[in-house]
Amino acid sequence: MRKVYQKIEQIAGNVIVVRADGVGYRELAEVTSPFGVSLAQVIRLDGEQVYLQVFSGSRGISTDSEVRFLGHTMEVPFSDALLGRVFTGSGAPRDRGPAITENMTAIGGPSANPAKRIIPRNMVRTGIPMIDLFNTLVESQKLPIFSVAGEPYNPLLARIAMQAEVDVIVLGGMGLKHDDYLFFRDTLESQGALSRSVLFIHTAADPVVECLMVPDLALAVAEQFALQNKRVLVLLTDMTTFSDAMKEIAITMEQIPSNRGYPGDLYSQLAARYEKAVDFDTAGSITILAVTTMPGDDVTHPVPDNTGYITEGQFYLRNGRIEPFGSLSRLKQLVNKKTREDHRTIMDSMIQLYASYKDTLEKQSMGFRMSGWDQKLLKYGARFEVEMMDLSVNIPIEKALDLGWSILADCFERAETGIPTKLVEKYWPTA
Repeated sequence: MRKVYQKIEQIAGNVIVVRADGVGYRELAEVTSPFGVSLAQVIRLDGEQVYLQVFSGSRGISTDSEVRFLGHTMEVPFSDALLGRVFTGSGAPRDRGPAITENMTAIGGPSANPAKRIIPRNMVRTGIPMIDLFNTLVESQKLPIFSVAGEPYNPLLARIAMQAEVDVIVLGGMGLKHDDYLFFRDTLESQGALSRSVLFIHTAADPVVECLMVPDLALAVAEQFALQNKRVLVLLTDMTTFSDAMKEIAITMEQIPSNRGYPGDLYSQLAARYEKAVDFDTAGSITILAVTTMPGDDVTHPVPDNTGYITEGQFYLRNGRIEPFGSLSRLKQLVNKKTREDHRTIMDSMIQLYASYKDTLEKQSMGFRMSGWDQKLLKYGARFEVEMMDLSVNIPIEKALDLGWSILADCFERAETGIPTKLVEKYWPTA
């Protein structure tokens, strides 16, 4: 039996303080008040003073409420019955389905042993040319999607969830509007992708501490599926909301703030989640795509700035499109040579010509006279944006490569592209 403490030293917002011993960090506790029993989690230890964040808030809790520690950290059940289900940030069913209690697994554990990892070597196909062709997503990669409020990053994640060639999708939503939650659920269900998905959803109306647990719940479940030899894709939105929840709790505990009010361990907290991406040598893999919104489109903001040191590139989502110049997948060279021999050449040539198109647009805006070459670039850029960059385009990479050749042939002469003769003779459209 765990000892029951009947005196609360302090109540500050949704954080309560009790004097106790033998308690572990992140251990769960039950707080009994006249309003019922509330779940709480240890978020700080200072000698015998134990700080607990109450999930449902401190309303109704008084200094004589009972606190009973449970002797374990937050756990999540695991079984194939999770597929097709939606849960809250505390792991409770949100879809009114039955609770799952088998194979309880602790969340927030260490990342995989480096000795069990292998070098990333497989492509994750998404059907989106700006990813598959120009910045290939690699199995076990960790990539953020840098964006700003108002951009369609949630629809992009939903499309990836529907189209990605993986075995399991684990979606973690943090601070979502209820409409966004319904969009994810209804879209995946209507497209038949919900049956291979697990959703952990924290809405803006839910307790802030549940926001902090969403990535850990999602990644703990993903790890268990990966150990069953599954290829798992974890989609997280939005890691800035997660970081803001950390800041809110740190302020409540009167911690000394770091850059822009965020706690000093922001980097470590983000890294602990991203480093869960892994390709096991004898099992499956975990790949992570995580939206990171940038307040004021400021990439030097602490959250995207720290994220850039952890991850292996980034996708920039601007004006409803994946920006080709700012986006980068540092691991793409590990798989580009396995798709088709012309992949790297088409990728480099089309981006180079698109950069020239951008220069031509600038010249045009300043009133310069357009040469014949400029006219070709304008035609090419317009087609590239509509047929390659538009997020509604959904084609496999082989067709995207063929489309690239078709666009080049329609806009330029063979010699104008700078592509090696060997590839031109093999792939240049004849019709």
